[in-house]
Amino acid sequence: MANFSLKGKTALVTGASYGIGFAIASALAEAGATIVFNDLKQAFVDKGLAAYREAGITAHGYVCDVTDEEAVHALVEQIENEVGVIDILVNNAGIIKRIPMHEMSAADFRQVIDVDLNAPFIVAKAVIPSMIRKGAGKIINICSMMSELGRETVSAYAAAKGGLKMLTRNIASEYGEYNIQCNGIGPGYIATPQTAPLREKQPDGSPHPFDAFIISKTPAARWGIPEDLAGPAVFLASEASDFVNGHILYVDGGILAYIGKQP
Repeated sequence: MANFSLKGKTALVTGASYGIGFAIASALAEAGATIVFNDLKQAFVDKGLAAYREAGITAHGYVCDVTDEEAVHALVEQIENEVGVIDILVNNAGIIKRIPMHEMSAADFRQVIDVDLNAPFIVAKAVIPSMIRKGAGKIINICSMMSELGRETVSAYAAAKGGLKMLTRNIASEYGEYNIQCNGIGPGYIATPQTAPLREKQPDGSPHPFDAFIISKTPAARWGIPEDLAGPAVFLASEASDFVNGHILYVDGGILAYIGKQP
C-alpha cells in the first residue's frame, strides 16, 4: 500500500550506529526514507556509516550529545541545511545502569534521566517547529516494558521510561492539531550484542538463568530480534498511522499480557 511509503521523507534516528536504532533506521530506509543519525563520538559515527554502506544504505551521520540543548539545535539546523527538514524523529538513544536503588548515587540516577527522558524532550522540541510549519510530522519515542513494569536494579531506567511514555502522550495532546503524531515503541527483550552475555550457555551446557527466565515469561518463547521492530517503526513513521496518536506499541512477544506458567 502506498501509504506505508516513506519516499521523500527525512528521518533522524538518534543513537542509531548499531543495535535497535540501526535496525529501525534500516527499515525506514528500505521504505524510502533518507536516514540521518547521531552518536557521541566520531569513531562511533564512522562505524555506523560503514555499517549502513555495507547494508547498501546511504546515511548521514553527525556527532552530537542529545542531552546538550544548544548542540541539538545546531544539529537540527545543520540537517535542515544539508539534508532536509526532518519529517520523522525516532528518539532511540538511551542508557541503562543496573544498580540497586539504595546503592545508586543521585548522579547516576540523574544521568539516566538526562539521556532517556530529557534528551527526547530536547530533540522533539527542536524538530517540532519545522513540523508545525510543514503541517506534518512523526515522532517515535523508544519506550520500554519498564514504561509499565518495575524490576530490581532499574529504578532510574523505569522512572525515565515511564516519564517518556507520558511525554509521548503529552506531545500527542499538544501538537496533534498540527498533524503531528507522537507514538512510542516499547521493545521487549531483544537479542543484541549488549544482551548477548545474558544468553550465553553455562559451562554445563544449560541456558543462562536469565535467558531461561525470559523465554518462560514470553508467550512467543524466544527473545525478540531487532528486525521485529521494523514493521512497527515503518507503520508509525508512515501515513498509515495518521490517526494513531499517543499510543505505545509494545513489541514484546506477549510478555505484558502474560502472567506466566504455573510452577
